[in-house]
Amino acid sequence: MAEDKQKDSIWSQYTEDDKKALEQLSAGYIDFLSRCKTERESAAEAVRKAEEAGYRNLYEVIKSGVQVKPGDKLYALNMKKAVALFNIGEEPLEQGMNILGAHIDTCRLDVKQNPLYEDGGMAYLDTHYYGGIKKYQWVALPLALHGVVAKADGEVVEICIGEDDNDPVFCVTDLLVHLSQEQLKKAGAKVVEGESLDILVGNYPLKEGEKESVKAGVLKLIKDKYGLEEEDFQSAELALVPAGRARELGFDRSMVLAYGQDDRVCSYTSLMAMLETESVKRTSCCLLVDKEEIGSVGATGMQSRFFENVVAELLAAMGAGGDLALRRTLAGSKMLSSDVSSAYDALYAGSFDKKNVAYLGKGMVFNKFTGARGKSGSNDANAEYLGEIRRIMKKHNVHFQLAELGKVDLGGGGTIAYIMSLYGMQVIDSGVGVLSMHAPWEATSKVDIYEVWKGYKAFLKEA
Repeated sequence: MAEDKQKDSIWSQYTEDDKKALEQLSAGYIDFLSRCKTERESAAEAVRKAEEAGYRNLYEVIKSGVQVKPGDKLYALNMKKAVALFNIGEEPLEQGMNILGAHIDTCRLDVKQNPLYEDGGMAYLDTHYYGGIKKYQWVALPLALHGVVAKADGEVVEICIGEDDNDPVFCVTDLLVHLSQEQLKKAGAKVVEGESLDILVGNYPLKEGEKESVKAGVLKLIKDKYGLEEEDFQSAELALVPAGRARELGFDRSMVLAYGQDDRVCSYTSLMAMLETESVKRTSCCLLVDKEEIGSVGATGMQSRFFENVVAELLAAMGAGGDLALRRTLAGSKMLSSDVSSAYDALYAGSFDKKNVAYLGKGMVFNKFTGARGKSGSNDANAEYLGEIRRIMKKHNVHFQLAELGKVDLGGGGTIAYIMSLYGMQVIDSGVGVLSMHAPWEATSKVDIYEVWKGYKAFLKEA
């Protein structure tokens, strides 16, 4: 049912079974957020869960020569950073699929390729921020180091420091307020410069009196524990992210506070909806991709040919190959671009149109269009498709709301929706309202998480 934003809270409409299911989903989600803070970690977890649910590697199935048939559950992994899952339905694949598409990358501080230096008796890692952030939000926070280092001999070393209670953490220092008179006169975008987001990693000299002895001490620790040399940073993918577990938020524990909820709140609920949906008439797909925060570029982003190539392989494995079959499959598909929306924040009320904004705790959010100002760069779902979506949600008693991303002239945002719409498929943005989006810690409502999971399951079954 479409939720009137003035009506009673959704909480009051839940049965005890609903509340139990909601808390169970939220617990799994909080654990997922706490353990999966990079796209590699998220993709690996998605594959692990998929295999537990009976999904098989598509490329291994193809290699075996076994023809794919209805009822098969398959996945394909792209460079360990993007995943596509398929639940093959009874109808011919050429008639299209029901697709849930979310992204698993999120804003962070990436370590540069020549990062380690010493200054003033302290060792630092030089970074380059990833995605749209307010740089001043990243200072004076405990940060954890996640990622991989690929050595020249082919060995890949996984790194995760700062998540265990016994681990050290890292930070970007901030200028003390007593000396900040000039700093505080700057515009918010300039209070902290990008080149100042360097990470403090050491202060203990290896040998007193020697030049760059603190840096040498850090390098010795890295070599002793991980077998890495300084030059190995050149082929590393390391990121600094907020340290610590996701937490319940509020006296009433009704919300979730965590890093990376844009867009892991939609990727997790999409994944769980996919894995919990058994037999389907129409093939269902869950697509978890990388690089959305920087324009969906690169080999693991939505603008790559990964998805197109995987669908072509799938068609061939079902005995229905060819370019025309691929085009028909993609054009005949329907998609929910599973991404977050801005939630109304009473502390910044002037930035929102109260009649067309998502409210925390009011259910699943649909954005007919995103884009900026005059809908620039937007997918704009047609009325017929939105009418179909409303019918599905009402049938399955999913509470939902229609929203825009802030006031018209203030900006806007983008998702992978416009890219998928280029195939001619029906696409609309759908997801969860988020407070403090793109901040190191973001807030969501458990109610919205539960409703979007219900909505994604309904879509896979009904669209």
